[in-house]
Amino acid sequence: MSWLNRVRNSLPFAQKRDTPDNLWISCPSCKEMLFTKEYEENLSVCPRCDHHGRIGADARLGQLLDPGFTILDSPKVKEDPLKFRDSKKYPDRLKAARAANPHPDALTNALGAIDGNKCVLGVQDFAFMGGSMGMAVGAAFVAGADRALKEKCAYVICTAAGGARMQEGILSLMQMPKTTVAVRRLAQANLPYIVVLTDPTTGGVTASYAMLGDVQIAEPGCLIGFAGQRVIQDTIREKLPEGFQRAEYLLEHGMIDMVVHRRDLKARLASVLDYLTAAKAAA
Repeated sequence: MSWLNRVRNSLPFAQKRDTPDNLWISCPSCKEMLFTKEYEENLSVCPRCDHHGRIGADARLGQLLDPGFTILDSPKVKEDPLKFRDSKKYPDRLKAARAANPHPDALTNALGAIDGNKCVLGVQDFAFMGGSMGMAVGAAFVAGADRALKEKCAYVICTAAGGARMQEGILSLMQMPKTTVAVRRLAQANLPYIVVLTDPTTGGVTASYAMLGDVQIAEPGCLIGFAGQRVIQDTIREKLPEGFQRAEYLLEHGMIDMVVHRRDLKARLASVLDYLTAAKAAA
């Protein structure tokens, strides 16, 4: 070791400081480097470009529900009913997803209140196998609707999904009519069913319970659609409009009722629940 290195290493200010790996985060939209703490305090919305980042089930529940809510048990379903295997066995994929996430599958329900309005809130987590809809998600949705019927309160669902879970084949597609029947039962009981569409909501989820709400709310800029944009473009052989399948485009064309910033979402849901609960009670 040279004398220069010996001197440099002996100086107190020359010691390397440990920096946490998660101190900074890059905005997926504008690519600005943001303090993770600042980003999270801003509800995972970029303070530079207002991009709404994807958040997990626990963060969503904490943002929307009043303190003191109860997470409901997830229904048990048969796992790997088709003995599916691609590059990995399906049980191995489930095991890895559960190790990386706090809940046993992509849809989690909680019983609580939004600014005092009692409701059951369901949240899909895209981090769990792309929020894909399989038997567990279908069973959890029906369980959430059943609990809302039992409590005589609204069911609010925050959707985020890449579509059906391919490892469950036709059984995943059967969740579409199953969840649609559950929505119908809520309507027959005069209970509000509100959908909050978040990024992304696609495939069989869009083709079933995601588009059946009494009120359809979306976060700014979120992707909402059935088939992918490139699939549609290649099929019809036409260039699609700017912003196609984004929340603002769907609002303009009457597919959803409102686009609401994440900071205003809880207050808007409370307002909608106030109105719908009073209207349905009067009816």
